[in-house]
Amino acid sequence: MTEKKNISKNKKTDVLPLKNTNKLWAEKIKTQRSKQPSINQFVEGIVSGDISFLSRAITLIESTNSEHQKKANEILERCLPYANNSIRIGITGVPGVGKSTFIEALGNHITALEKKVAVLAIDPSSSVNKGSILGDKTRMEQLVANPNAFIRPSPSGCSLGGVAQKTRESIILCEAAGFDTIIVETVGVGQSETAVHEMVDFFLLLKLAGAGDELQGIKRGIIEMADAIVINKADGDNEKNAKIAKTAFNRALHLYPPKETGWQPKVLTASALKNKGINPIYKMIEQYVSDTKHTGLFQKKRAKQNKYWLIETINQELKTSFFSNSKVQKQLQEEIKKVENGTSTPFNSAKKILPLL
Repeated sequence: MTEKKNISKNKKTDVLPLKNTNKLWAEKIKTQRSKQPSINQFVEGIVSGDISFLSRAITLIESTNSEHQKKANEILERCLPYANNSIRIGITGVPGVGKSTFIEALGNHITALEKKVAVLAIDPSSSVNKGSILGDKTRMEQLVANPNAFIRPSPSGCSLGGVAQKTRESIILCEAAGFDTIIVETVGVGQSETAVHEMVDFFLLLKLAGAGDELQGIKRGIIEMADAIVINKADGDNEKNAKIAKTAFNRALHLYPPKETGWQPKVLTASALKNKGINPIYKMIEQYVSDTKHTGLFQKKRAKQNKYWLIETINQELKTSFFSNSKVQKQLQEEIKKVENGTSTPFNSAKKILPLL
């Protein structure tokens, strides 16, 4: 009898601490949320180079919460005077070309020159469950431990071509935090390259030797945008193939129309894994920046990009406002059923919905 009473008593005492713990935890979470830094604290923290404030501000930028967006916009406005003082480099290439390894090698090289590097890596989101691995930090083990480097993987979500909608705003915050080199990595698929090309100063395309004419044909538009092509994995038995590919791409590039900047795109070889060819690539990027700044085309290009993102932002806001409208949502569901049943065409249904906003 004594033993049973002890068991019953123990069960009772087990339940009470658990309830108390849950209550205390809920109160702690509530307190933490209410103590979110002010806009002044965010700006001061970012400008002083505090990574925790930078990370939290980027999270606000990526949030769909209206209050978060309002706060993020104010932070951006306050940080703008401290921005626009970096070299922005876009890096693209098909999956498997070695983008992460190359970016890590380039980032380590730049930080060795006493510079600070921020990597904004766009991680592809699943079209089925909308999830994202966000694995760039695990693929760049050395760079993530570098005190002069900041790596921020962001899910691509449903934005155009897999490019995170807020990447360009994140660039401004990284510049305000003192990062003088910003690297933007694309997912390497869809139209993401076009969007990234419109937010960077130098656009670099990574290729593999012997990838095939079919792939080159598909990527022709990307080659036209590239300021340089780097044949990666040029080591071991593949070194000879890389040299052949370099010659072929050099010939092909001379057939394309000259760029507005007057820059003739270069073709180089590298082995990111062996850390070969990284220094010449960075020197080439520095030469490009120096040449375009001397002619005034560097700022002209940035001004053109600002105009591009103004239009893109307006388009995005109009789209969001349209589809969040209750009348549009109701009519849209009705028109979808008609289109699926074949009683209306997509074009006629669209004409009925569009005037509702």
